[in-house]
Amino acid sequence: MKVIGFAGHSGAGKTTLVERLIPALRSEGLRVSVVKHAHHRFDIDHAGKDSYRHREAGAYEVVVASNKRIALMREFEQPVDLKVHQIIAELDAGVDWVLVEGFKDCDLHKIEVWRAQSGQKAQYPIDDFIVAIATDSPEQLPQATARPVLDLNDAQALARWMMANETRFEYRSEIFA
Repeated sequence: MKVIGFAGHSGAGKTTLVERLIPALRSEGLRVSVVKHAHHRFDIDHAGKDSYRHREAGAYEVVVASNKRIALMREFEQPVDLKVHQIIAELDAGVDWVLVEGFKDCDLHKIEVWRAQSGQKAQYPIDDFIVAIATDSPEQLPQATARPVLDLNDAQALARWMMANETRFEYRSEIFA
């Protein structure tokens, strides 16, 4: 599997870019998974549903499965700071690409999503794991770079760049075990 991260400040367009990359990669016959970092308490379950009732009753894990999907919910008794590699280890090994959104401090190769209008500092000058910059304002990058500068609004071109450089993103889980 190939793994690539997407980092950037809130509002930069990471989610929109990942959302557009998924069908671009799928149109090439590739299986795509997404790992998304959530900063706040979140819930995918709803009051009244059986799985919610089981979880609220104290189950450590609840797996809901049908002939269309499977969902695993795991409750931690104490807050746990999961590393991105622990989450990737939970994924199906048969996936072609894993798009990781929001783990900006992780040790994965990442594309920085940067917009000049945000007024936020770019991270590529200080983060060696950033391998490219996706932006809508390349002429306004705060510092010259030898890294590829990609069009944030052209997901097809970005997907082609990822596939052309796919060996660089090959994930070897034994390195992180």
